[in-house]
Amino acid sequence: MVNPADLGIQIPAVLVPAPHVDRHKWAVIACDQYTSDPAYWAEVRRYVGDSPSTLDLILPEVYLADPDVDTKIKAINRRMQTYLREKVLTPLAPGLILVDRRTPHVPSRKGLLLAIDLEKYEYRPGTKSLIRPTEETIAERLPPRIKIRAGAELELPHILLLLDDPGHTVIEPLFAQRARLTRIYDFDLMMNGGRLTGYHVTDPQLLAETFTALARLTVPAGTAAKGGAREESFLFAVGDGNHSLATAKAYWERVKAETADPAVLQHHPARYCLVEVVNLYDAGVVFHPIHRLLFNVNLDQFLQELQNGCPCRVTTTPGKAPVQPVAPETRGFRFWNGAASGTVTIEDTSSNLVIAVLQAFLDGYLRRHPETRIDYTHGTEATMKLAAQPGNLGLFLPPLPKQELFPTVMRDGALPRKTFSMGEAEEKRFYFEARRITLA
Repeated sequence: MVNPADLGIQIPAVLVPAPHVDRHKWAVIACDQYTSDPAYWAEVRRYVGDSPSTLDLILPEVYLADPDVDTKIKAINRRMQTYLREKVLTPLAPGLILVDRRTPHVPSRKGLLLAIDLEKYEYRPGTKSLIRPTEETIAERLPPRIKIRAGAELELPHILLLLDDPGHTVIEPLFAQRARLTRIYDFDLMMNGGRLTGYHVTDPQLLAETFTALARLTVPAGTAAKGGAREESFLFAVGDGNHSLATAKAYWERVKAETADPAVLQHHPARYCLVEVVNLYDAGVVFHPIHRLLFNVNLDQFLQELQNGCPCRVTTTPGKAPVQPVAPETRGFRFWNGAASGTVTIEDTSSNLVIAVLQAFLDGYLRRHPETRIDYTHGTEATMKLAAQPGNLGLFLPPLPKQELFPTVMRDGALPRKTFSMGEAEEKRFYFEARRITLA
């Protein structure tokens, strides 16, 4: 029998909202979405009102720079204590949760909620860990997030991990057994989020079959075929929430440094992190590019510096021309500022990825122009709307073919930050479940 601990997995004891809680108002989207759209979060607050909600247990990142952010964090910590004390959250027996997510774009995205061992994950460059990041981790982004986690009794998951399972051997067989499982939630999500259904997986036979199937994905022959004979086992790739998982890891390292008793550390709840695992080859997993939105930028100056900084060809079309998708094989991206659009074709061959060349240029441009600010946005329409505002500029990237993800991470390590997104903004994970991360 396969020991889940050898796979970096813990069977978690999950907390879910009590039956009297309005699920429509309870579940809200991941905190790292709509970071340039405070109106979205204002509408969520208006809809939730005074009802119990995960909105009161998270800090939307649109508010990270607010002057009263510390007050917000303290309020979140108090609300966690209140929800536990008043039994707004109730515990399930240890088990996994089979998740089915319907969105406005896909009829189903299948997932499996479990806890991973942070000892099996590393985000430093060059890592060969069992669980690996897919994008560069920016250390400067972690401290405010660690501060939030450090004072929290609970974690709520929005991290999605990917499995490289073209044979559909792990998650899909569980869905064939749904009739044997207890359905624990099934409801429509707010703000055009689709529908969320969850089934509790506690049957020892089903769990054993799942862990056996996962173990098969780590066999040396399969790993060598993707990354070479010397490649170490690689089971999970972070699909969404790279910096959130890095935050959990950094906080766990702090807990280890501050805890003298090894026995306490062995089973400390902060050693684990609740995540949803999805199959890269699930039809509901669609890779979208993450676009760049620049604020307070001059288009002509930007394009001139771009051409000076890296070999490329620029074609500009005056007027309000629509921004069309860019095919990956074109090695280019499009831009739009409400008055002009165009295409940039990258001729720099130093990287196979257009985004690697562009991001290197953007990092230097932002250092030279401190008056310019950048945001990473999801969805073409939402980005176009923001890009059309005076002084803004949208850069629209091509998608990454998803079958290239695991081989690329094995070969080159983490991709440039914000290279791809799984689905559109409204398809991101909604918070529903929770787990304690402090000792009782």
